[in-house]
Amino acid sequence: MHRSNIGVYTALVFSVLGTIVLGAPLSNEGDPAEVTNFYEQFNNPDAHLSLTNAPDTTYFIQEHGYPAERHYVTTEDGYIISLFRIPYSHNLKNQDEKKPIAFIQHGLFGSSDAWPSLGPDDGLPFLLSDAGYDVWLGNARGNRYSRNHTSRSTDHPDFWRFSWHEIAYFDIAAAIDYTLSTENGKDQEGIHYVGHSQGTTVMFVLMSSRPEYNKKVKTAHMLAPVAFMDNMENTLVNSLSPYLGFNNIYSTLFCSQEFLPYNDFVLALMYSVCLPGSIVSSFCSSSEETPVNQGRTNSTANSVISGAMPAGVSTDQILHYMQEFQSGHFRQFDFGTKKNLKIYGTEAPPDYPTELITTEMHLWYSDNDDMSAVEDVLRVAETLPNKVMHHMEDPLWDHGDFANNWEVRQYINDPIIAIMNEYETRSESNSVQ
Repeated sequence: MHRSNIGVYTALVFSVLGTIVLGAPLSNEGDPAEVTNFYEQFNNPDAHLSLTNAPDTTYFIQEHGYPAERHYVTTEDGYIISLFRIPYSHNLKNQDEKKPIAFIQHGLFGSSDAWPSLGPDDGLPFLLSDAGYDVWLGNARGNRYSRNHTSRSTDHPDFWRFSWHEIAYFDIAAAIDYTLSTENGKDQEGIHYVGHSQGTTVMFVLMSSRPEYNKKVKTAHMLAPVAFMDNMENTLVNSLSPYLGFNNIYSTLFCSQEFLPYNDFVLALMYSVCLPGSIVSSFCSSSEETPVNQGRTNSTANSVISGAMPAGVSTDQILHYMQEFQSGHFRQFDFGTKKNLKIYGTEAPPDYPTELITTEMHLWYSDNDDMSAVEDVLRVAETLPNKVMHHMEDPLWDHGDFANNWEVRQYINDPIIAIMNEYETRSESNSVQ
């Protein structure tokens, strides 16, 4: 099976989780204070590298001649997230024209850096810009571009006490509102949305938890949709979720921290994990690919993504996905019976009412995606009243291919733009009538 850099980091994540699980006590008995805090090894502040001078999304956009802007948005709960923007196309010179808005959201471990990595010929942000769109790239709280808060420090667990529920409910909502508040966004009915992996999860959550936002999204394109997860065939998730998918000593040890911070310890860990003989070494090297799979990804994009991932996530995001796998539900974070009763009023967390999503949802999925099983995609699709299914015919198309396959323009990006254009044309016709 083909593995992209996304697969490398997934393998690394779960190998580290395995280390924690194997080192944890065999029961919940005993004083939690006596349990070794393995996470302190991964979050050594003395080992942090400075990213001040590292290339950012602005650089990746501007190096191809496109204008780039960085915007800071404060969410309702005080997080300050960064949005990057290509306001117009230097090829079209359409800076004075009113343009429809397209918003793109990254997956778990990622950031806005991934999207322009394919370059102007294949990268979705550039193609959208040249198609006449006002393009925005989102960044979830906690990643390298969204590490500020009005009152909390990243050194305190309170900063990291969030899962993808909060990213959806607060970050994506704030981002949508902000884009529509700009001069170009005023008087527009909504945006077009594209998300990959976790970028799809947060859209499902937002549209069902705050259904008023359905009116603010014209079309939503869900690449490798992740909602229900009980048919996922990822071996490491299967192995570790029985430990981390419940409220116990393992999840308590692991919760509310930054996972895989960008520092010397993590870089050394990545090197060690990818040594020959490691149980996950096959995820780490392109030399492990079979002749059939060689050349399926953009090698230039891979090198850019390698230097930009992992961009920063909370361990609670990982725990929430583990809970999904174990429960068979697409629902809010499980804090345990006592806290659930206090927060939700029920012993178990409530399911997301995805049947309330009325936005035009386009689900792009494949047979070879070990993170988004066909059965799980079809299950969430059954609840959506306004969906269009896009099944990838390539039997080798996997989770990472939706982001950086060398033919992603032909099979994903150009078709998405065509759908957006059709919507805009239809809207213009309706307004004339």
